[in-house]
Amino acid sequence: MPSSTYAIAVVPVAAGGVLFFGPLFMILFRRKYPRWWFDWNLELQRFFNRAGIYLSLMDDRYPASDDPQAVHLDYAYPKRLNRWLPLIKWLLAIPHYVVLFFLDIAAFFTVVAAWFAIVITGRYARGMFGFVEGIIRWNVRVTGYALTLVTDRYPPFRLAA
Repeated sequence: MPSSTYAIAVVPVAAGGVLFFGPLFMILFRRKYPRWWFDWNLELQRFFNRAGIYLSLMDDRYPASDDPQAVHLDYAYPKRLNRWLPLIKWLLAIPHYVVLFFLDIAAFFTVVAAWFAIVITGRYARGMFGFVEGIIRWNVRVTGYALTLVTDRYPPFRLAA
């Protein structure tokens, strides 16, 4: 029973090992993240975020494949990355995965409760919205660090940006 926010972190890897292993080998052997690969991974993650936001009832518009809509995700192109760190980033991110597993379950139930709140009141409760938004942000930070390898900065353990 994975939540939509969990899918945001998993789907870029499920889309093909080339999205992770290609940049990993390029960083390892050439110390460079190819710009076109970076752009591809960024656009793919942007789309999955739009889909996740839609599934989390945070936006009514069906996710477009080319328009940013209400979701804005941007990473700075990495100028210099540690050559060896990508080999262990997935291991360093395990504490995040453990915490996010439980938070994603909580987000799933929060979205279900938000659905009832929207049906009854016509509004997404601000507290619920902020909680789900924070979990999505956390998932994005961990994905950028451990899976798309766009930063060497270890992601913080917090819901806020």
